[in-house]
Amino acid sequence: MNKNWLTATASDLGRGIEAGEIDPVALTQTYLDAIDSHQFSDRIYTKVTHDRAMSEAKAAATRATSHTRQSLLDGVPISWKDLFDTAGTKTEAGSALLKNRTPTDDALVLQNATNAGLVCLGKTHMSELAFSGLGLNPVTQTPPNVNDYDAIPGGSSSGAAASVGFNLAAAGIGSDTGGSVRIPSAWNDLVGLKTTSGDISLQGVVPLCARFDTVGPLTRSVEDAAHLYAILKNAPVCDLSPIDLSGRKIAIHRNIAFDHIEIKPENAFYAVVEKLKSHGAIVTSTSFEGVEQAMELAGCLFTFEAYAQWGDVIEDNPDLMYQEILHRFRQGKNFSKQQYDDGWTKLLELRRSFDAQASEFKLLLAPTAPIMPPNLHRLETDSDYFVRSNLLALRNTRIGNLMGLCALTLPTNTPSCGVMLMGRPFQEHTLLQLGKSIEAII
Repeated sequence: MNKNWLTATASDLGRGIEAGEIDPVALTQTYLDAIDSHQFSDRIYTKVTHDRAMSEAKAAATRATSHTRQSLLDGVPISWKDLFDTAGTKTEAGSALLKNRTPTDDALVLQNATNAGLVCLGKTHMSELAFSGLGLNPVTQTPPNVNDYDAIPGGSSSGAAASVGFNLAAAGIGSDTGGSVRIPSAWNDLVGLKTTSGDISLQGVVPLCARFDTVGPLTRSVEDAAHLYAILKNAPVCDLSPIDLSGRKIAIHRNIAFDHIEIKPENAFYAVVEKLKSHGAIVTSTSFEGVEQAMELAGCLFTFEAYAQWGDVIEDNPDLMYQEILHRFRQGKNFSKQQYDDGWTKLLELRRSFDAQASEFKLLLAPTAPIMPPNLHRLETDSDYFVRSNLLALRNTRIGNLMGLCALTLPTNTPSCGVMLMGRPFQEHTLLQLGKSIEAII
């Protein structure tokens, strides 16, 4: 067994299996041993699926020997956020309201991953019902932040990020409704892909806001994200050939994204911008009309749908919820169905306008989060700090959700600071190809 496997990219592990240098069984056992002996294991994983993992690893080993591997990542062990249905394994979405909920079937994306040969290590902790960008969950567990044990990891895919950041999975699968893949990826120095709403199936995924919910990977490289994106979608892998950035028009998204920004994420962002310029990219600061209006609609659109989805369940047992999350859900009662419908009509108009304004640019750039990971103890004891931190954490990422974009966060050379690349709807292949080239520059 080789402990270097624990820090390798999923793609490199796949190539090692293909070359006969890595045994999927030994690889999976290495990960399981690392999980079982780790000081934060219980704070990261809700359930480690030892038997399933070893069974899938043995099948992968057989395919490797017979040269019938199903994908580059056949035999690679990954984790799954605890809102993806897993047959025979509790799937509780970080909430006591769903205690002992045990699906009979895998979510479709998990089925696709299994068919591609990926090994399921288990389920990871998350924000309660996925309704927070912080990752704090006093009801179940709050995973640690890889850079600061006194800070929160980001959410809602908190355990997914921690599983990769602490070398307890080669990649993690999460979901993103307002930033829930990108925030924990940025704060744990990972790559995180937010896919376009409707691009990847939500069948068997515990919902929050179905019109915003998306599925995406948290990884160590853009290449890993591209392979996992293809697998989750059951589609071919996109071309990742290098792209010359010279002459490419890139916009810094000025609206809102730099308000109240802290010095570290701001400096990290502009350091990346300078590198892009040095490689010939044409980077301009641009404000887009309608973004502020879209942000004003967000409170209604997110909370109304979330409460419509969960309100009855919540009100049957409100004492089971963390009060800050309960309060956030209940804000949905302040809006009517007519306001919600009118809000969506307006948002779709704003999206069309935004798309026209952004059409000349290959990418839009912004800091992934304007703040550093907040302090865990203060979040638990200071309600105002919790509310402000949650809103700021999700502010920049929410631009992509509201405008219907795909987005990719990349780590910078400053810990817990990410740079977010936003692409046009359903242009994940272009986003990933550009992201691969920018990753090499950073």
